[in-house]
Amino acid sequence: MSKDKIVLKDKTEIELEAGASLSDIKVISASKADMIDVWNKMTVDNLSSVQILNGAGLVCGTYTDLALVSETSTEREDGTILTSFYLREKTDLEKRVDVLDGAVGDLGAVTSALAEQVGGKA
Repeated sequence: MSKDKIVLKDKTEIELEAGASLSDIKVISASKADMIDVWNKMTVDNLSSVQILNGAGLVCGTYTDLALVSETSTEREDGTILTSFYLREKTDLEKRVDVLDGAVGDLGAVTSALAEQVGGKA
């Protein structure tokens, strides 16, 4: 039987262990390096649009604007790593800050571009 999966915005599919919930996404990795690869996929952008698929491949949950609160990993006797990712939906304030951060970044890029143009004409 196939396992449930979490599908991140970039279409990365990560197999989940039985009994996982949004606040306790359980993943088994073959090695510490594999666990770090999974952890590195838990970016703000990748967590902005997430689906949970059941073992049959059917969508059983769709989420937007998730935040990674914490990660806990345990090395098991067989050398695999059991990781629990605690995800939650962002608050309205966090969503507004994300929008503001994006606007500030855009403003900085425009300002830099204008400065280069002015500097190049002098």
